[in-house]
Amino acid sequence: MKLLIRGGSIAAGHGVTRSYADILTESLFPKGIEVINRSRYRETSFDGIGTFNEDIAYFQPDILLIQFGVDDAFGYVYRSEFQENLVQMIRLARLRFNPVILLATSHTFDNPNDMDAVNIFYRSLRIVASDLGCELIPVHNYWAGYLEEKICAVRIWSCQIPGIPMREDIR
Repeated sequence: MKLLIRGGSIAAGHGVTRSYADILTESLFPKGIEVINRSRYRETSFDGIGTFNEDIAYFQPDILLIQFGVDDAFGYVYRSEFQENLVQMIRLARLRFNPVILLATSHTFDNPNDMDAVNIFYRSLRIVASDLGCELIPVHNYWAGYLEEKICAVRIWSCQIPGIPMREDIR
């Protein structure tokens, strides 16, 4: 069984020493699932369409995980173009090899303006997933929940140790 990941910078693992594709490879290989990552730094959904034959169709994956959005948001791709590019990738994949299709958002951003920009694209992912019957992986929601848990844990930890004041930025 093959899982193919196609996306931009986040899916490519830009800026990290170990990407989520690396982690998936390690955990899924013993289960007989080959992980193929065809994502590249700064690529947008236009690149996903442009290289569909060599990056996706060539491998005929059983599972296709598409994670575009962040580079599209900051690369001046219109939301409507982004949505149409996703629809085209999904339709082509279903026509040629009919994989299970997963659409993933990305992490949250500290800057509210950046978060507003990517939320437009995350909303588009939700719409396309719903309209075309794909699975949506809302990474940004999981990440926000994870951060909230960490903040709560730090609050509890700093309140329980005498003499350690709670930091102002996590109150």
